[in-house]
Amino acid sequence: MVSTADRTAAETFEQLRPLLFGIAYRMLGSVADAEDIVQEAFLRYHRGLASSPAVESPKAFLSAVVTRLAIDQLRSARVRREAYIGPWLPEPVLTDPVAPGPAAPGPADQAEHHESLSMAFLLLLERLSPAERAVFLLRDVFGFGYGEIAGIVGLTEANCRQVAHRARQHVAEHKPRFDASARQRDDLARRFFAIVEGDADLSGLVGLLAEDVTVYGDSGGTKPSWPQPIHGRDNVLRLLAGLVRQGAVLGATTRRVEINGQPGALFYDRAGRLISAMVLDISDGAIATVRSIIAPGKLGHLGPLSGFRDELDEARHDRGWRPS
Repeated sequence: MVSTADRTAAETFEQLRPLLFGIAYRMLGSVADAEDIVQEAFLRYHRGLASSPAVESPKAFLSAVVTRLAIDQLRSARVRREAYIGPWLPEPVLTDPVAPGPAAPGPADQAEHHESLSMAFLLLLERLSPAERAVFLLRDVFGFGYGEIAGIVGLTEANCRQVAHRARQHVAEHKPRFDASARQRDDLARRFFAIVEGDADLSGLVGLLAEDVTVYGDSGGTKPSWPQPIHGRDNVLRLLAGLVRQGAVLGATTRRVEINGQPGALFYDRAGRLISAMVLDISDGAIATVRSIIAPGKLGHLGPLSGFRDELDEARHDRGWRPS
């Protein structure tokens, strides 16, 4: 039988889960790792209640555990990322209000927090040290006081203010700019994905892409992939033409979604299994960046995965067609 204390602890934890996941995910860029850390924090919270029931502030206790675990994991993750094959991108989370992903509801489901979930922003945070990232996020994204942050990261309040100031300056220098209106953003994304789906002429892409558009692909080293970023409109047009051909072979369908607060889409094979996720950055009235994720380890939380690589291999051998 579940005790009243256990039930209360579980209810408190569920109320705080969106906040805790939001901290861990922004620290690590990994859905799976963030969920593991949040679960470990709950176990420590439950054990803490058993030995000392008077946890003065569950929010402070759990936020501290999550942040410290994330800092430790981030330090080891950085070593692994140095050996990562091809561009590394954060794992995608869905932020559609009608179909919330792991980051919602709560802080990640509020419009003012979507920018801090964007892949461009998370990649910018990669330039900060683990401690800098923690201080910056806790202060500027989640609104913790410097006294609270000092207790979490083991620094003085004065040091936390200095760290936050340095991190804030660095972020401001390189902060991504999303200046398109919601209507313009959605219209560009709709037209782009209609073409990628094969429902419109490829020539229409020319007017949608910025001249210096860049495509990043995270495949985790699996094929088909492009291990280096693709720069420039002409090169990107050729790449997208290849993706359209691949989609035709796979009988691909598209589901328009919001990914990490930005317009995106999920691509499925003819059996309804997930092939990839794609998200767009739009600036100055054009698509400036395209990020595509097909690494299986980064998509499992979004649904059953496709075995499309085998199908593409069969197409290559049977039809003499070679994917881009």
